[in-house]
Amino acid sequence: MTDVILRVDDDRHLAVRASYPDQKGPHMSDVNLDVHIAPMRPMKGAPPEGPGDEPMWSPMSATLIHGENEAILIDTLVTFDQVDALAEWIKGFGKRLIGIYVTHGHSDHWIGISRLRKHFGDVPAWARPKVQQRAAFEATNPGLSGYWQSVFPGEIPAQPDTPDTLDSSTIELEGSEIKIVDIGWGDTEFSTIIHVPSLAAVVGGDVVYNQVHMMTAETDATTRQAWIDNLNEIAALDPKIVVSGHHRVDAPASPESIGESQQYLRDFSKVAEEQETVEDIVKAMLELHPDRDTPRVVWHCARDAVKKREQA
Repeated sequence: MTDVILRVDDDRHLAVRASYPDQKGPHMSDVNLDVHIAPMRPMKGAPPEGPGDEPMWSPMSATLIHGENEAILIDTLVTFDQVDALAEWIKGFGKRLIGIYVTHGHSDHWIGISRLRKHFGDVPAWARPKVQQRAAFEATNPGLSGYWQSVFPGEIPAQPDTPDTLDSSTIELEGSEIKIVDIGWGDTEFSTIIHVPSLAAVVGGDVVYNQVHMMTAETDATTRQAWIDNLNEIAALDPKIVVSGHHRVDAPASPESIGESQQYLRDFSKVAEEQETVEDIVKAMLELHPDRDTPRVVWHCARDAVKKREQA
């Protein structure tokens, strides 16, 4: 088995090291994994309809997987200041950034590509085919692109670069294999995760959440069950380290977040079925999960659940 050391450098940075990798040889080299977490921050938005509905953006992670000389970044963060801080953190490792991988098509995970290229030149950015299609749609759809410009005015590129299509399901980094799993439903369809076997680590994108309220607005009871099943697929990899796309700054990168995410989804489906109003859904979810970041997400998802019910 791989022995893994997890170090918490500070609340916003986690480091993972393999002390005894599974394999050593001409086709296997050590890799390391470090995580940068951007905390919750205000955004523009509609006035709150109740406590916790103030416009706030969830904390987010970006993960650097690196060998002796080269590195790959997983997801990009959002605003210019977030991406600039991320870039300075990456530079501190002294490695050559050879690529950016995007786990899913939501803009907050790839809209920083343009800004990162101001720091690292024309570094390639990749996404699996369905993810690339969703990213291209979000970049060109007037409603979606307008949304991002409205909540972060002047803080994101007006015409952001999107990732290119990656047909392979693996990325090689200095002889180590980084595996891509096309897992399906997370908080959006066609999500992917990254599996690093030599570190017993999973970078879960927005399939796994860690102490942050979960964005269920694109799902219904059926697709939430598919999401729960996909979390079982992650658990079957037996990871010791699980990095969530939305990850509270002081939360450990532990596999317990898998089961916690599943319970949250079960709770939301039950509450959304039993409670009639937005306010009652929010109240019930906050009673069950009082300590997670970004309660505005619960308000947003409750409004969407009621709307779906009314349109059924």
